[in-house]
Amino acid sequence: MRGEKLYNPPPEPSRTESERVRFHRLGIDFSYPDSWSVDTDDARDGLASVTVYAPEGGFWSVSGHATGGRPVELAEAVVAEMRAEYRDLDAETAADDVAGATLRGFDMNFYCLDLTNTAQVRTLATPTAVWLLFCQAEDREWERVAPVFAAMTASFVRGLGGGAADSGASG
Repeated sequence: MRGEKLYNPPPEPSRTESERVRFHRLGIDFSYPDSWSVDTDDARDGLASVTVYAPEGGFWSVSGHATGGRPVELAEAVVAEMRAEYRDLDAETAADDVAGATLRGFDMNFYCLDLTNTAQVRTLATPTAVWLLFCQAEDREWERVAPVFAAMTASFVRGLGGGAADSGASG
């Protein structure tokens, strides 16, 4: 019909990486960008494990381990596995204060397929679990995703509530 205006609904708002969704399963609670994908296939044997992948390939993961162990040993085991895979791995001790808790571990740099990569492993002991957090990305992506990894880690630690304690990874 001539002269009639057709209703055109407003366009859907573009979903950007700044939009967050909440993961709340397996005793794990954190926020992550809605454009990233979540994998819980590693969650077995009663151990909670979640990995979240950036569209470009970087990833962040958290896994729960039994209490009573020394968190530093978990972090050192990760470095040993990485060193076995990447012979030129550089690793140095590191600690981050996050939401009132100290997470200790290692910063790592290595080559993979002629590209430089950065990875971080951190641990956190709580009364219910020792948590291992790991993130990795190719260096061209790292600058962009490192703040996202940090925000995910902070949301995870805040999600633990008052149960977060010092990681004890220094000794």
